[in-house]
Amino acid sequence: MFRFRKTWLSLALLGLSVGVCAQSSVKITNLGRDATAKEVAAWDIDVRPDFKGLPAGSGTVEKGQEIWEAKCASCHGFFGESGEVFNPLIGGVQPNDLVTGHVQNLTNPNYPGRTTFMKVATISTVWDFINRAMPWNAPKTLKTDEVYSVLDFMLNIAGIVPEDFVLNEKTMHDVQARMPNRHSMTRQHALWPGKEFGGVAKPDTQNVACMSNCTPEPKLASLLPEFARNAHGNLAEQNRMVGAQHGADTSRPESATGERQAPVSAPPAAIDKAPSKVDDTKPDAKKAVSLLQKNGCLVCHGINNKIVGPAYSDVAKKHAGQVDYLAGKIKSGGVGVWGSIPMPPQTLNATDAKVIATWLAAGANK
Repeated sequence: MFRFRKTWLSLALLGLSVGVCAQSSVKITNLGRDATAKEVAAWDIDVRPDFKGLPAGSGTVEKGQEIWEAKCASCHGFFGESGEVFNPLIGGVQPNDLVTGHVQNLTNPNYPGRTTFMKVATISTVWDFINRAMPWNAPKTLKTDEVYSVLDFMLNIAGIVPEDFVLNEKTMHDVQARMPNRHSMTRQHALWPGKEFGGVAKPDTQNVACMSNCTPEPKLASLLPEFARNAHGNLAEQNRMVGAQHGADTSRPESATGERQAPVSAPPAAIDKAPSKVDDTKPDAKKAVSLLQKNGCLVCHGINNKIVGPAYSDVAKKHAGQVDYLAGKIKSGGVGVWGSIPMPPQTLNATDAKVIATWLAAGANK
């Protein structure tokens, strides 16, 4: 009787294991369903550079201005020039750029910024982005004709189309032929399949593995420039004391901590040059203005007028006599004193910063 029960139990366990194996090999069916044509259309909204996917519709500059002032101006400014919330959209395009297809100000190091219409090469990109992402707090709420109208207004204030221009799926081709930076986008990267956009079958990199007489393997290292070394406090005090990375002691210069010195590969502008011996107790207007020009400061600040940042005359009035404070702000940068647009840290050496600060503290006179 005992042997019979043992045999019966063995057969039951065998049947259970077979059942489990059988269940694991069963294919699951009827899971999900095919997307409907309407669902696919809701996702398939991208517009290509050849305008495939662009829906039929039209818009006017006048209608676009109404929509712009109601839904767009709060972030981008009434003329698309604001940089308070997002980067400026409009500006920097010159009439000759529409002819050449290359924006001249992109190669001008003294131009203060880069706007959307200075950089974008295809008008379909702008249409697509407005359609899928704007307004940022209610994306995809603009109707097709409203997207055409908003884009028509932007093109008008950018100087690309006249006030009576009607933008639609057909005239978009005419606009593309006038885009100021249309010839500045490469198609030699083989990221697009086929040659429908004038691309190539092979990528633009033609590297060949070196097999003989190879150059020495480069040694990479990194370091913090002195002006940024302790900008956010001592890193050694902000890390856990376990693990491989303890953080560098940034309260002291790199040479004093015994850290490995990295090879200098930064451009000359980022290297703190040896200070020259000057009398920094007296303001030297000529030298100060020369340093401002040399370091590109006058791109964002005027002597007596505000550009991106405040006028130097206004800074002089606010911080009269505060030489050390001004020298420190020049080196470290900051935000909040003169508005929400930050000033990045400057790479000039401490002596040159002191010359400018002394000139500012004394009234910023020419």
